[in-house]
Amino acid sequence: MSFYVLLGAFGLLAGVTTVLFGFGGGFVVVPLLYRMLLMANGEQSAVGRSAMQIAVATSTCVMVFGAALATRRHQRAGTLDWAQVRPLLAPIAVGAALGALAASAAQGEWLRWAFVGYLVLTILDSVFRPGFLSRRPALAPAPSGLATAASGLGIGTVAALLGVGGSVMTVPLMRRRGVAMTQATAMANPLSLPVALAGAATYVALGWHASASLGTGYIGLVDLRALAVLVAGSWGGIRLAAPLIGRIPDAVHARVYLGLLTAVLLAMVLR
Repeated sequence: MSFYVLLGAFGLLAGVTTVLFGFGGGFVVVPLLYRMLLMANGEQSAVGRSAMQIAVATSTCVMVFGAALATRRHQRAGTLDWAQVRPLLAPIAVGAALGALAASAAQGEWLRWAFVGYLVLTILDSVFRPGFLSRRPALAPAPSGLATAASGLGIGTVAALLGVGGSVMTVPLMRRRGVAMTQATAMANPLSLPVALAGAATYVALGWHASASLGTGYIGLVDLRALAVLVAGSWGGIRLAAPLIGRIPDAVHARVYLGLLTAVLLAMVLR
């Protein structure tokens, strides 16, 4: 029972980070669920050996619900710039299917360290490259259609591979274009939807036969009980944080974003 109480509490936190930072819940859900699966089942069990893949797959499914609800909230608040979002949707969906395919075949420990490496690069890039910590005029020109498709493909692949949504790539990108944090994090939510939908479908299909060895309560690599608790908590977190949309000062918003990334990095390194 304590397992699901803790999971629900972190689901609430995932909802808050989804609506305010566009994380899609992955940065909260993946480290937590990974650790809890290992503690509950042991590293040598079928679940333990697939713990990272299960955490990533379940996180991707949580994103379907969280990103959809957060997108609706931001649409109501008028913070979405659909002109920048629409060109990225289809390439991200294709990349998400490729990323989920790669994650299903990857070793769990390799996936964990890929997650860690990705966080380190993102934090360093955001700290040292101009335009993230303080808003500036656009530092990068609007990309061509081909460049947009290529970047969308890359975002989708990495996001689904690690189960983190597109926020960690799209938010720094939009900041370098001179976009405020409120708008940058708002756009991360609809961009997480194709990742979540394509990735979740791929994880279910590819892990269908593996679920038999994991026990009851799994569809493919998705833990259905954890999914239900996380979605309920996420819904509550989104409702709780929605009144703060657009009210956080830009510089504070950017620094808290990086602080959250650093906290997740430490959680993944200090097993």
